[in-house]
Amino acid sequence: MIELALEHDPDESCGLFAGPPGGMFVDTFFPIANVAPPERRPEIYMLDGAGQLDAESAADSTGQSILGVMHSHTHTAAYPSPTDVADAARFDEFGVWIFLIVSLEKPDPYMRAFRIMDDVIKEVPVEVKSD
Repeated sequence: MIELALEHDPDESCGLFAGPPGGMFVDTFFPIANVAPPERRPEIYMLDGAGQLDAESAADSTGQSILGVMHSHTHTAAYPSPTDVADAARFDEFGVWIFLIVSLEKPDPYMRAFRIMDDVIKEVPVEVKSD
């Protein structure tokens, strides 16, 4: 996810991630094109609809569930913006998805994750395990 963010800088990058249903363990990431208008891509992201459907289909075919969405902030902290909170209200009305944000504001990229429901932002821990 960090590599994708760096690759698309200065535009925001995005994708969906999946894992076993009902859990918070992520083992699959689906990069998805940011189809926001080109002049807005440094500030916002919009998941490509076909890419989103492909990711959901691929997750379903392996018995996984989509657990959340990742996007990058190229010049700001890894914390949900008002636009992110509004998007969460529109696309995750039950507050089940994790919203993972990769920040490129500092020389060393970092990520944080959140649940967002009814304008309430709650951070959830992120632990990266390597093989």
